[in-house]
Amino acid sequence: MAMGDLAVDVTVVGAGIFGLSIAWECLRRGARVRVIERDGIGAGSSGGLVGALAPHVPENWNGKKAFQLQSLLMAPDFWHGVAGAGGQDPGYARLGRLQPLADDRAVAMAEARAAEAQVLWQGAAMWEVVTDPGPWRLPSPTGRFIRDTLSARLHPRQAVQALAAAIRARGGEIVTGNGHGTAGPTVWATGATGLADLSAALGRAVGTGVKGQAASLAHDARDLPQLFVDGLHVVPHGDGTVAIGSTSERSFDAPTGTDAQLEALIERARRLVPALAEAPVIERWAGIRPRARSRAPMLGPWPGRPGHFIANGGFKIGFGMAPMVAAVMVDLLLEGRDQIPPDFRVGASL
Repeated sequence: MAMGDLAVDVTVVGAGIFGLSIAWECLRRGARVRVIERDGIGAGSSGGLVGALAPHVPENWNGKKAFQLQSLLMAPDFWHGVAGAGGQDPGYARLGRLQPLADDRAVAMAEARAAEAQVLWQGAAMWEVVTDPGPWRLPSPTGRFIRDTLSARLHPRQAVQALAAAIRARGGEIVTGNGHGTAGPTVWATGATGLADLSAALGRAVGTGVKGQAASLAHDARDLPQLFVDGLHVVPHGDGTVAIGSTSERSFDAPTGTDAQLEALIERARRLVPALAEAPVIERWAGIRPRARSRAPMLGPWPGRPGHFIANGGFKIGFGMAPMVAAVMVDLLLEGRDQIPPDFRVGASL
């Protein structure tokens, strides 16, 4: 019997990374779930290319950084469970990250942060200054690099498809198109469109969409760490591609169109990372990422709409935050336990 014929405990609107992760966590805890998606799995920014699960710098510690650390540490078990349930590979691997250091001041700051990481990361990962970039042969003005062992990669498209497969394998329902009704508590995880809808409902802006452009190059570095070079993410994936990105555009005319800004980004990647100098571009991508006004994920009850909840605003960090976002949202939905950090509450963006 299809779930459409059965009672539904929780409805999730939106099949991006937040919506699917919450649905999966609900199912893991025994709830019956329906996911409603207007366009398709990962149709918005969750269908991108980059997939850098990278931590904030270990200093000026706050609730957001602590939440992210816990989520990154949860990720191996979370994604292993997803892959095991649905039989699809999300492309997860914790291989760390390298960052060249530009000058002596940057080296001193990195060394200070290394000492902080020993305490703040609780021995679960390292942040250190090294002189050998390994097989990347990456240049550095100082000959030194930050190496952290907390950063991981995830292939965004593979990850959302793996989540969808796991949800269906566990008995959850995913339906697409308009006209589907909701039942039980309803979570709205609808990305940039959802931020616009919420802003209209509340009568003030709580966030906006920011365009990002990225590219995928044919270069097999699947066993190497990702790079962060001059503000550019370079992420090797297990399928023999390297993703680079992304732009952050507050003003744009074509939400999903690529342009000269991406071409400049590709040329910069080729110049900064010699291994990519001749790598052909196999895909260009653009999409709109949801950025909450608070710059943190926006989680919790929808003000003035009992039984409705928000999970949005995963701008740039949504995939890394997803395991913890799912945990605290399902604590609230199924158990009534509110463990959402104050900076993440919907009211923080009002």
